[in-house]
Order: sequence, then C-alpha cells, then structure tokens
Amino acid sequence: MVTRYLKLITLEEARTLIRTSFPHKISHTRVPIEESVGRITAGPIFSKYSVPGVHLSAMDGIAVRSADTRNASEQHPVVPGDARRVNTGNVVPAPYDTVIMIEDVTIDGDRFIIRKAAPPWQHIRPAGEDIAESEMILPSMHQIRPHEIGALAAYGVTDIDVVSLRVGLIPTGSELVFHGTHPAPGQVVESNTVMAAAWLETLGVTCTRYPITPDNPDKIRQMIKRGTTENDLVIISAGSSAGTRDFTADIIRESGVLLAHGVAMKPGKPIIIGKVDGTPVIGMPGYPLSALTVIREIIIPFLSNFGITTPPKETLNARLTTSLHSEVGTDEFVLLSTGKIGQQYVATPQSRGAGVQMSAVRANAYLRIPRNLEGYEAGSEVPVTLMVTRALADSALLITGSHDPAIDYLTDMLQKRHVEVHSTHTGSMGGLLALMKGDCHAAPMHLLCDSGDYNTCFLKKYLPGENLVILTVAGREQGIVSKDGITIDDLVGRQFINRQKGSGTRILLDYELKKRMIDPASIPGYHREVTTHIAVALAVKTGEADAGMCVFSAAKTLGLRFVPVGNERYEIVTRKEHLSDPRVAALFETVVSPEFTATLQRLGGYDTTETGHRRSLP
Repeated sequence: MVTRYLKLITLEEARTLIRTSFPHKISHTRVPIEESVGRITAGPIFSKYSVPGVHLSAMDGIAVRSADTRNASEQHPVVPGDARRVNTGNVVPAPYDTVIMIEDVTIDGDRFIIRKAAPPWQHIRPAGEDIAESEMILPSMHQIRPHEIGALAAYGVTDIDVVSLRVGLIPTGSELVFHGTHPAPGQVVESNTVMAAAWLETLGVTCTRYPITPDNPDKIRQMIKRGTTENDLVIISAGSSAGTRDFTADIIRESGVLLAHGVAMKPGKPIIIGKVDGTPVIGMPGYPLSALTVIREIIIPFLSNFGITTPPKETLNARLTTSLHSEVGTDEFVLLSTGKIGQQYVATPQSRGAGVQMSAVRANAYLRIPRNLEGYEAGSEVPVTLMVTRALADSALLITGSHDPAIDYLTDMLQKRHVEVHSTHTGSMGGLLALMKGDCHAAPMHLLCDSGDYNTCFLKKYLPGENLVILTVAGREQGIVSKDGITIDDLVGRQFINRQKGSGTRILLDYELKKRMIDPASIPGYHREVTTHIAVALAVKTGEADAGMCVFSAAKTLGLRFVPVGNERYEIVTRKEHLSDPRVAALFETVVSPEFTATLQRLGGYDTTETGHRRSLP
C-alpha cells in the first residue's frame, strides 16, 4: 500500500533531524600516500626522520670553526688552521660550525685567507631545519592537498590513515537502464547515482553503485538490507514520491524507522529520511534536479557526522534579471547563470523544471528563496551561491536572445580562450529587452523591419541614442522543416510546432502568413512554443508535429527535409562600451575567425559573405 507524505518538515528541521538521529561515527582505513589526495586524515601524521638529517652547507665555500675567524679583518687577515672546501648541500661535520662563501675567501695555494669574522652557523642548514624527527606534518581531520604529497614522501611517510565513509547507492525503477545504453521509448538512463558517486568521491567518500533494482518491494527490501550491511550510509534513488510504484518509504518503515517523508523545499520535496539496522537511509527523488538539491542541501552537510569536511561556499550579491515568485512555506532553490557586467553581478534564472538537467549544466550559481518570502522581483539584489570559483564566474559572458546552433560552436571556441559563455534563449525581443536593461553583455537577434533591414529599427525604438555595435554572424535560411517537404502554403490543417513570441523566427513566420492571408488559427499547434531551432526539428522528427519553422542547419542535423521561406541576417548586438571588455572582444574576434567561418560553411544553410561585418548605431 502506498502512503502519502508524512507531515512536511522544514529544511532546517531535516538537517537537525538527520544530524542528531545518528551518532558521530568516524571510521578510517590505510591508503598509500599516492591515493590520499582529497582524503581526510584520521589522525596526526608525524615525520619519520629529520630533514635534513645532518648539518648541510647552504653555500659553496669553506667550512671552518667560527672561533678561528674571530679576529679576522681587512688589516689583519686570518688563515684558519683547519678548513674544508664544501659545496652547497655537502655535509658539514663536527667540529666545523660555520661556512664562508667562496667569494669571501682568498685562496693562496693550499691556504684559505679570511678577512672577516664568521658567526656560528652562518650559511649552514642545521639538522631538522625543515622538520625534526617526530614533528607533526599534518593534523587530524585535514583534507590532503596535492602539493602535500611531496612533503609526505620526503619525510618518510608511505601510507596514512584516512577517514573512511562507505556509501551505498541503490537506483530503483523498472524503467531505468544504465548509462551507455540507448534508452528505448519509456526507458530512462539512470543518472542520479552516477552524479552522486562523482560528487561524493571528490570529498573522499568511497561509493558503491548497486545494480538497478526494479519496482518490486521484495527486491528493494533485499537491496536495502544488503546496502545497510555493507555501508555506513545508504542512498536510494527514486521511489520516494507518492506514485503507485513508490515503495521505499513503506519498506523503510517496515524494516526500521521512518523519520521523515517530505521536506518543505523545492525541488526535492519527496525526500525520505530513515534508519535500518542503525544505518541512515536517505531516499532521494528521481527527478535529477531534485536529487541534486537533496545531495547538496541535506546529504553533504550530514557528512560531517562521519568526519568528512566540505569546502566553504562562496556567495555574492547579484541583480536578478527576472522576477521569481515562490510558494510561502517552502524553501526554493533556483539555478542561475551569473556574470559580471561592468562593476555589478547579474543573475539570470535557468529553467525551474526538476527534470531539466541542462539547467544545472548551464548554471554557475543558485539562489535560495527562503520559505518566508513570496519570491524576488526583477532588479532585486539577491544573495547567490556560486557553484564555481569566483574567477570562473568573472569569466562568464552572458548572451541573451535568439538561439542559433552557431552560438553553441561559438561557446566551444570561446571556452578555449578561457571565456565561459552562458547563453539564455529568450528570442530576439527577449534579448533586445535584456540588452536594454543591462542584463547581458550581448544579444543575438534577427528582427525583420518593415524596410526589409534587420534589427536597426527595433534598436532605435527601444534603445534610442544608445551607442551600439552590431556584428553580423551570418545570413541564414529560415524555412519549413518536415518529413515530407511541407511548404508554408501547406500549413493549414497540419500539426505545427512554433517558436516563442518575440523570437525573430516567429516574427518572420507571422509576416509570411499575413502576406499569404493564412489565418494562424487554421494551423493546429500554432500556439505550442519551444525556444530553440533544434527543439522545433526534434518535435518534427519524433512525430509530435508535422512541420515547424527553423534554420536549415537544425533540419540538416536531424536529417529532415527543409523548404526555404526566406533569408535573413543573424546578428549580435552589444553596447559600444562593452568592446573594451576582454570577454566581448574575444567574442567579436572569434566571429571573424576563419575557424568560425569554416564551421558555418560545414553546418550548411549560412551565407558567410558578411560574417564579421560591423555596423554602428547611431
């Protein structure tokens, strides 16, 4: 029998519950130093011997007794009765207690003439100068860094005790297949435990991913029993919601103690917290972004119970480009693309769908909307948490506007120049408005003016008098994509997939329909919108639509037929002041590069005659 959620608890209550319900348990294992990077020391580590082990010369010169040089001066040079020639790194044996640089010595046959007194231990590295035998190298609970391995080796350490945490990852779901398998219709590639293992192992955790367990209560029960026997912590992926095949909560209740089912956070609400045979068992939702939130907000903080330390999170204040409304009583986490424009950081929200993994790929930060707030309005200063270093966030180039496959290739080329592109597909008008509000560095667009020109009339209207630079990416073909050669005149009664309002493609389509006196209401699916050209082509390929309008390169990529409707100019617009920004300069340089032109020609459907041409406004 499937039960609904227990009473929802807050995120803070969930963290406290899991932290206090299980005793602090720190185990350790011994590993070679070569395998210890990133691991946590289980105890202090001491040097096996002194380094250096004896007194060594720090200079090329002569070793003498300092007392023999006491009265040496320019007027009264001294010839030590006992001296030994040494080079840097040579042993300085007793009774010598000082070294004089060879440059300060006059050599006369086999005599060394000294004209300046030398204090004791001059130019000598004493035994144990670096570290003394039994001196501590690293303390307990220290995360070992790569450069420390050399020191450990130099001080005689070959293997060390590190904190050991064994985590068992159990994927459940009859529809799941392991990654590397092309999923059939109705199947889903299991990715949550792959993500969890990769993340946890960077913190020094040892993970075991178990075979996919089908939606069978007895098999899930057996796998949980195995997991709790072999691990310190068990994480179950999927089966935590309230669907007809979600058995995990009931099995944990029957096998042990169900502490909580449901936390007031989004995404990640259906989380399960339980205990079986004394071992903590956490059930995380199947949606990838829900699983990501549970790992980041609940599981990783819990690792401190096992002695695992996690790096601190860096936060900064950024101006929100879009209003975010949230349900009071629920902590919501929103993924963001954050970058610096001028002296201010701006943050653009990614899709809030729990199953859209590309939102996490495209994001470099996230925002927590506290449960006592209804959200944030556009323009608000909000505290964002970085998912990357500050340096990477500062390298972000924010591009907002019309989508074209060429932007993906620009992204790849710019990455090689250490510029990380964050592209948001809002359509040409969305990009124009983002540029107007200062929410992006550059905006791709292809807005058709009544004059037949592109973009300038809209720029003059929405950014009057602004100093703008317009860079031509390419001329490109827009047309109708289908499996059987549908033309724009054949759209009446055919299932259609459209681009969003404000996109240049939508504007061009409406212009052509009006010219032909075709009523959009006569085209089924006209109001169904997607945000990219490839999404249009994909809907046609999968049979969800008979036709759509996109660029030739998208149709070619998916092997579909394409009937041209018109040629247009696809351009990137930026404020003139941004040209001094190295990131924007790199964008412009890349567009005019022979490599990018060759890429457009290979993709097909682009006219590169004017690629790289600049126009200015006013």
